Amino acid sequence: MEITIIIGVAALIIGALVGFAIFRFVATSKYKQIVTEAGKEAEVIKQKKLLEVKEKFLNKKAELEKEVQQRNQQIQQQENRLKQREISLNQRQDDLNRKKNELETDRKRLENQQIGLTKREEELKVLEAQEREKLEAIGGLSAEEARDRLVESLKDEAKSNAASYINEIMDDAKMTANKEAKRIVIQSIQRVATETAIENSVTVFHIDNDEVKGRIIGREGRNIRALEAATGVEIVVDDTPEAIVISAFDPVRREICRLALHQLVADGRIHPARIEEVVAKVTKQVEEEIIETGKRTAIDLGVHGLHPELVRIVGKMKYRSSYGQNLLQHARETANLCAVMASELGLNPKKAKRAGLLHDIGKVPDEEPEMPHAIYGAKLAEKYKEKPEICNAIGAHHDEMEMTSLLAPIVQVCDAISGARPGARREIVEAYIKRLNDLENIAMSYPGVTKTYAIQAGRELRVIVGADKIDDQQTASLSGEIAKKIQDEMTYPGQVKITVIRETRAVSYAK
Repeated sequence: MEITIIIGVAALIIGALVGFAIFRFVATSKYKQIVTEAGKEAEVIKQKKLLEVKEKFLNKKAELEKEVQQRNQQIQQQENRLKQREISLNQRQDDLNRKKNELETDRKRLENQQIGLTKREEELKVLEAQEREKLEAIGGLSAEEARDRLVESLKDEAKSNAASYINEIMDDAKMTANKEAKRIVIQSIQRVATETAIENSVTVFHIDNDEVKGRIIGREGRNIRALEAATGVEIVVDDTPEAIVISAFDPVRREICRLALHQLVADGRIHPARIEEVVAKVTKQVEEEIIETGKRTAIDLGVHGLHPELVRIVGKMKYRSSYGQNLLQHARETANLCAVMASELGLNPKKAKRAGLLHDIGKVPDEEPEMPHAIYGAKLAEKYKEKPEICNAIGAHHDEMEMTSLLAPIVQVCDAISGARPGARREIVEAYIKRLNDLENIAMSYPGVTKTYAIQAGRELRVIVGADKIDDQQTASLSGEIAKKIQDEMTYPGQVKITVIRETRAVSYAK
């Protein structure tokens, strides 16, 4: 029994020892596993931290490089500005030296002229003394005696005419109103001073070098022909260095051609398709500039509330002339004169200025009317809701309509003042432009004609016809018919060459 108990106790002790050993082995394994996992996590965290540090380092490095680059750019810009200022200062120094030389030359010339004038004055005094001596010798009287006799004779003549002066006093009273009107006109002219404006029929386009001329002409002249056909001008490319002459009587055509040439040369792509594209774009730009010019003119003159179409017509005046005088400048000058004269007469200067600005709107129609420009201008003003007195002043400024307000004679007088001042107009230019317009209108009167351009100062008329409306045989006969009609109906120097152009175009789009 005791042995059994001892064996049981020993078994319990052995079991406890075995369980403890197993527990220790398991604990040791878990401890090693935990340590291993902790080491791996520490390594991951270490790598992650290293990556974060490296990323921050790279970001800082990129920021520093960017800052250095920006500073380098600023330094380069400052160096460029300093170079430009140095160049500008050198140019100013050269200009100052040149002006100094010119002033020195002018001073010497004035000194020489002063010396010459002094000598001539002394010579005149000597000649005057000699002439006086000759006259005294011939007349037997001294200068004082001759003067006394002349005064006595003038007194006698004045007494004899005293009776006639009484009647003249009555006439002077009747002429007082006329003198007052002249005074107002003279004061108006003196208070408004403008430059004379003479229109040219050519524009010079400057180029950097003569190599550009060949690119503008194109292979076998196709570029220059396309540009002339698209704009209706004549382009003269000759031996003139760094210049191309654009010739046309219509200033709008010349301006469109000049701007188109500028864009084509700057872009470098010059071929017929590109030319037509640029001309269409520039035409739109010129239309926008016309509207902007009209708005600016109305603002400068203080004329408000104009209809947008009237604003466009006013802007269009910039590209028209009347007897060689720029029409917009003439309208502005007339408006200012009307305002001054209306103020002198106690009338509303704003209405007078408005009527003066619009008095020639009938000269820039979109289509040729069958009536005088004054009547047509009055109808346009009435169409765009201008007041009746403004419309009447426009229509009556050439006595083609009965005057119903005091604005009408003011506009008529100021229009005459603006056009009659020295250097304002040239009848030759107006007759020349009318002849070119008549040439184009005669050709346009024939069926099938799409465009006409009078070039070479009216010595050649180019007529473009539709290929689907006229065949080759009709083209030849049309040239002869136009030539005969021009010969019968017009007067012109020399001869006029009529060139009829018929071409076929096919346009497709790849989508």
